[in-house]
Amino acid sequence: MAAEIIDGRAVGARVRAEVAKEAAAFASEAGYPPGLATILVGDDAASAVYVNGKQKACAEAGIRGFDHRLAADTPQAEVEALIAKLNADPDVSGILLQLPVPSPLDGVHLTGLVDPFKDVDGLTPLSAGYLALGREGLRSCTPTGVMELLAEVGATVRGAEAVVIGRSNLFGKPMAQLLLAADATVTICHSRTRDLREVCRRADILIAAVGRAEMVRGDWVKPGAVVIDVGMNRTEDGLRGDVAFAEVAEVARAITPVPGGVGPTTIAFLLRNTVQAARLQRAG
Repeated sequence: MAAEIIDGRAVGARVRAEVAKEAAAFASEAGYPPGLATILVGDDAASAVYVNGKQKACAEAGIRGFDHRLAADTPQAEVEALIAKLNADPDVSGILLQLPVPSPLDGVHLTGLVDPFKDVDGLTPLSAGYLALGREGLRSCTPTGVMELLAEVGATVRGAEAVVIGRSNLFGKPMAQLLLAADATVTICHSRTRDLREVCRRADILIAAVGRAEMVRGDWVKPGAVVIDVGMNRTEDGLRGDVAFAEVAEVARAITPVPGGVGPTTIAFLLRNTVQAARLQRAG
């Protein structure tokens, strides 16, 4: 029996509609709308598409957008100064530095300069620490969206064996923390993992985020598992995920497509984080 296709576009649209109401309520209470500042350094085409999409989504949700585009050879000190300026701007509720940044800029250092209460990507040390300790704070958008997708198909997270392929600060580590907080038993896999296929075959919930097109094959997947594909790989045959979709769909209970799976929920939760950040700042 073919897997249920998890419709990320529908989930994202629902969350965005909810966020639009939340943004309108905030603007009515505060007298000003939430605001999201994006910073794009360089002319990477894919990054430009992502930032354009985020700015468009802001406008549709009633969130004020501040779009900053810098040349690829912008000095680190200039990017730091812009972040400091946005940190101090009361109209800016959230700040997003589009990653990766061109060399020799230090993306980790620059992200760490963002005011933690404006950290809508959930990447500052304070945000990561709050997540690890289970305290309220701004959470990384893509992992939060994945949790929503799991809920959408009624996946039982509590007590489940969850495997996350990928250990990045941007996704793998916060994803594991959210699953742990939901009482899953979590394994994080990476390039040094021995017998990766067999580890994956144990998973009730399998999440792939490694950036290798169609790496996860049908025989890597436990029958009846829920599979979330976070990969976005541009190939000669078009956009492909990290999961061999056709093969895995014959084994899994539910699976996200690429595109149309994780991506739309990431933007939706970026908007939700922006409204949450605005409320946190207003509360002092």
